[in-house]
This record gives sequence, structure tokens and C-alpha cells, in this order.
Amino acid sequence: MKSVVTVCCLSFLLGLVAVVETDEDYTEDEEMILSLILQDDTQPEAESRPSAQFYRCTKDAWRMPGQYIVVMRNGTHVNQVERTARRLRAKAAKRGYLIEILQTYSGAFHGFLVKMSSDVLHMAVKLPHVEYIEEDSSIFAQSIPWNLQRILQNKHETGKYSPPNDGAKVGVYLLDTSVQVTHREIEDRVMVTDFNSVPEEDGVRVHRQASQCDSHGTHTAGVVSGRDSGVARGASVNSVRVLNCQGKGTVSGALAGLEYIQSSLMSQPIRPVIVLLPFVGGFSRTLNTACRKMVESDTVLIAAAGNYNDDACLYSPASEPEVITVGAVNLADQPLSTGTTGTNVGRCVDVFAPGDDIISASSDCSTCFTTKSGTSQAAAHVAGIAAVLLNLSPNSSSAELLQQLLHHSVRQIINPESLPLNHRLTTPNMVATLPDSTSTLIGEDLLCRSVWSERSAVKGLATTTARCRHGEEMLSCSSFSQNGARAGERVEERDGQKECVAVNGNGGHGVFAVARCCTGHKAQCQMLESPKRGEVAECPPDHQLTGCSSSSSSGDVSDSDRPPHGSRGACPAKRGEMSYASCCHTSSLECRLKEHDPTGLSEQVEVSCEDSWTLTGCQGLSHGSGVCGAFALGNTCVVHTSGGDKGTAAIATCCRHRPSHQPSDH
Repeated sequence: MKSVVTVCCLSFLLGLVAVVETDEDYTEDEEMILSLILQDDTQPEAESRPSAQFYRCTKDAWRMPGQYIVVMRNGTHVNQVERTARRLRAKAAKRGYLIEILQTYSGAFHGFLVKMSSDVLHMAVKLPHVEYIEEDSSIFAQSIPWNLQRILQNKHETGKYSPPNDGAKVGVYLLDTSVQVTHREIEDRVMVTDFNSVPEEDGVRVHRQASQCDSHGTHTAGVVSGRDSGVARGASVNSVRVLNCQGKGTVSGALAGLEYIQSSLMSQPIRPVIVLLPFVGGFSRTLNTACRKMVESDTVLIAAAGNYNDDACLYSPASEPEVITVGAVNLADQPLSTGTTGTNVGRCVDVFAPGDDIISASSDCSTCFTTKSGTSQAAAHVAGIAAVLLNLSPNSSSAELLQQLLHHSVRQIINPESLPLNHRLTTPNMVATLPDSTSTLIGEDLLCRSVWSERSAVKGLATTTARCRHGEEMLSCSSFSQNGARAGERVEERDGQKECVAVNGNGGHGVFAVARCCTGHKAQCQMLESPKRGEVAECPPDHQLTGCSSSSSSGDVSDSDRPPHGSRGACPAKRGEMSYASCCHTSSLECRLKEHDPTGLSEQVEVSCEDSWTLTGCQGLSHGSGVCGAFALGNTCVVHTSGGDKGTAAIATCCRHRPSHQPSDH
């Protein structure tokens, strides 16, 4: 009876081995396999040999545990490689482990690739003819992905992504889908909070695999701080889930997420901190207000502009002026457009960033990558760049950070004809980049940007308003009309905030107000108006003139006088017009006028401030030609004419902080 049982057991074990080893016929080795399976573990193996060496990748993030390259000794024959692989399979099967031989090598070396548990390693290193075993690991193409290459200013180190710092001092709150935190790109870099406010999935048959639920959030987190795909690879990310598996959420859920973040920051303050909002909804006054309140409490908010080929001002939170809103460009630095979708544009966009075919972490597996496109990816790039900037200057406000982002951006690279005609003037032509490693820019530098209003109604004397954001000072106000019919502009104060108000002229097609908003001025500024119509508006003796404006009650304004040169600034006005002077008081500020008056006729006249000087004011001076208006484009004053035969001049007001070695004029 005992012999029958033994035969039955042997038959079962041979069957087990056959299943484990696939359908190949290894009859010549059955005795070896059976002896290994039946071997008494309490007895030492007949042949005692030293264990082979085991090696693994020095970069932990690139390791691939569970996959091993077994390298045989020199002179090993192919049949010995196969016998060693079968021997390992049998030893593993005896202890309940299944292994898979993925590939054999017989060219540059003899060996095989095996997929197995790390628990089998101690058996593998004792196999005969094995020289060493190496854990498999990832390798990467060394051309930088186009998006990371694009945001680098210092491109002399080809194949290397080297930002000025890794943003390690900065914390980022990501409001998105859930995130696969075990992905090697973001492992130990993302903390999943206990917040979860998402609607039910649409439809009755929704697959809720992790790869679907984590897809958007994992990719976005990877762009911000991924080990190889991230912009700021030292920044920590806190995942706040407000989108379901379909990438859908609610305004109320986003509001609850912002409340959660505010509460978390109150109980455990983090500074500097960035809140990334890679989603859009329809215009929501409540969501915009909540975002504005967070910015006023010293939090930086960065949002996607939206992917609807539309005006970003129609969506929230993209439309909130206090939020840094990001549009997307492609490899050619042109607005992202894919079929019927594409980046939103317009005056509510602050800056553009790479957003097409962006490589980052995929939630399909812990080492998988994928490409995604959209303004969410662009916003994630700017969040990473912002983390690098805040790492350099942690006390920068949201307004100062935006000015720094714009200062380092590549300007006038987007083809204006690729933008909708009604948004060409108001859409910023800037693509965000990292600061150069030699940059010494800090929050106290004088930096300015132009803020456009929406276009006014077309009726006579209709008005429109442009405002600076919290923490910025309005240093000048100008207006622009496509057909030149405008009644000028004036500066008013409402609720303690200056407003640049442009007035549409008789027969006008609508007018824009353009406010020049600045940070780092370290000055006390005020807007002074002329005592009466037709008289100059003059700055006090100890003030610097940073810009002039004028308005007319008749419905037409004349651009025929220039501000006088000299240390004391004054803004002239024609009969029937009021004049306004922006005057700033500080011992360190100096300003001067720069004029370009071409001899010939030109539809557009420009004048730029020199390096180290910042454009604070821009005016047109008419010699008889109609002036559509003047506006600042970067550090350049641009004046458009509406026809005439006598030409137009452009006048720029350029200011800077006086170098420490230079005495004051006063």
C-alpha cells in the first residue's frame, strides 16, 4: 500500500512540475527535478559552493523588484543555461513559488531574465554556474522631454534638466482626482489627505478601477514634482480629492476642498504654499470669491484656463483676477488646439505654458508613463515653476510671484494670428520659463504688467474698468480704441482700490482700459488731478511722475502735448480736458521720459525702456494723426494711429530704484 501511495505522490508532483514549467518536454531532467522536489531540507546539498553576488541599481527609484538578470560564468554552454533555469523553477515550486523565464541570452553573455519573488533570490544565488544576479532597472532616453526643455532658459547642458532649485521648501495642494501614491515618480512625495468630496459617477455601468480614478491626478502630480517628469522635484504635494473617476466634480465640492485647505493651514501653517486648481467650471461668483479670499490670506492659487477654445473669463476659477490663470501651448509655442478643443484665451489668462503631449506618470502601473494634453498640464508646469521661484524668495506675495513669472517668461513668441481676432490685443503673449541660474531677481525689484479691461459698450461715453490685483500698485492708466474714437481715461478710487476707467468716444466701437500694475516699488503713490479743465496735473516736488492720463467730457480726447522733462513731473491737458498724474514718493525711485518720434508715417510707433529700467507709463503724442491709444507691451510703449499725415510719437515713462552709489537729485 505504501508503494502505491508513493507512486501516486510522484505522479502528482510530476504533474505539478509539468504545469509550472509550461508544456515543454524535459524528460531527460525528470530525475533531477524529482530529486530536488523530494530533497530533505534538513540535509545539506551534496555540492557546497559559495553564493553568487547580487547587485541592484544605485537609484532606488529606478529599481524593478521582482525581475532579475541571471548571468552565467564564462564558458557556460547554452544547455547549462537551460538546465539552470529549470533547476531554479523546480526549487521555487517546491517552496510554493512560481517563476517565469522571460528571456534567455546567448550573445554578449549567457544567462536569462526571470520574473520571481525576491524570496527566491537566496536559492538562485546558490545555483551552479551562476556568476552573479542583477535586479532589473529602468533606463531613460536622455533627450529632455520637450516641455522641460522649453521651460529651461539655460540650454547649454544638452540632455540635462537642471532648474535653479528643486522647490523643496514649498508645499502644493492639488485639487484633483485621487492619486496613485505608489507610482515610482511620486512615491514619498504625495500625501493623500482625508478629504473626499466627489459626486457619483454618471451612468450605471462605471468601472472604478484605480487606473481610471487616479489617471488625471497622478499625471498632474507627476508634472509638478515627479522624479523624472516633474518641474519642481523636491516640492511636496497634498492630494485633495474633488473630482470623481470621470474627472467630474461640483462647485460645492471645490468650495469644501478650499475650506479644508484653509482649516489645515490654520492648524498647521505651511509657507510658502501653492494651491493648484487643474479644473474649470462655468462662471461662479462664489468660487471666485473663495479663491480671492485665499489669496488675500497669503496663499498662491494657480488655475487651468480651460480647454474650450473660448474666453477664459467665462469660466471659474480661471476668471478670478487674483488667481494665476494658465493657458497651454504646443511644441511650436502656439496655442494648443486639438480638433474642436483647445486652450482658452483672453485677458483673464496671465501666462501660457507647455500643455501638449506632456509625458508624466500613468496610473496603469507603478512604473508606467503616458502623455496627456490640456491646460491642466500647463497649470501644473506653472505650479512647478512657482515652487522654484518661491524656494528662492519664500516671502513673495501672490502678486509678486506673478510679476516674477512674467519677468522670466519668453515674450512675443506666440503668433498673434493664431489667436481669435477679438482676443489678440488682450491675450498675454508670454510662455513661462524657469529663472536663469544667474538671476538675482527678488520680491523688491520694480516689476510691472499691463491689465486690460473688457471692451466697453459702443454707446458714447460708455466706460470700462481695469484694476490691479491685491498687492499691486497702479502707476499709470491708458486707453485704447480700435477706430481711435475715445474720450480718454481717468483714475478713480473705490473701496480703497484704484481703478483705471476708460471712456468710449463719439462714434467709437468700444474702448479698453489698460492699467499698469507694479510691485516692488517701495513707494507711496497717489493719483493727482488737475485743478480745473485745461490745466496741468503736477506732482509735488519730492515725488516722481510715473504716468499721465487725461479725459474729456465732450467725447473726444486730444493727444497733442507731452509731459515736461525734468525732475518735477507734470501732465498737461488740452482745453476742456482733465489731466491726471500718478506721483510716487520714495528716496530710492527715479523716473525719466523716453520718446520716439519717427520722421515718417507709421501705423505703430514703439519705444522701450533700457535694461534695468521698468516701463511704468505709456502715452501717444499726436502731430495731427488720430491716435487709437497707447499701451504697454512688456517693457515697450506701443502707440497705434488711426490715420493722418503728420505722424505720431510714443513717450515712455521709465523708472528704477536708484543704484545705492548714486545720490538723489533732491
